[in-house]
Amino acid sequence: MARSLDGLVLAPVADQAPGQVGTRTRFTYHEQDGRIWAEYAGGDVVRGHLVGTRAGDALDFRYVQLKHDGTTSSGHCASTVVGLPDGRVRLEESWSWESQEGSGTSVVEELPAGSL
Repeated sequence: MARSLDGLVLAPVADQAPGQVGTRTRFTYHEQDGRIWAEYAGGDVVRGHLVGTRAGDALDFRYVQLKHDGTTSSGHCASTVVGLPDGRVRLEESWSWESQEGSGTSVVEELPAGSL
């Protein structure tokens, strides 16, 4: 199993669709006893939260977010935790909206030390 996500800050490696999570979004993860949660913000997202579980290298969580235009949205995501050669963590994600149409894949990676 890859190392704990607790206290890690991750960011998307590419922008998603306009108005959604993008490279300016930062996720601060927490982990305890198989439970995960995170706060996120940046780009078009004013505030977002996710909560779920971890079993080995598999994450399963739901997310909800508020955008600058005042709209909210929510969805489900399944991620795989991958260790990178330089010791950082990557999450390879498959997500789907529950509050609107749409689904896709994304990658978020731990930010390198000193880049916060």
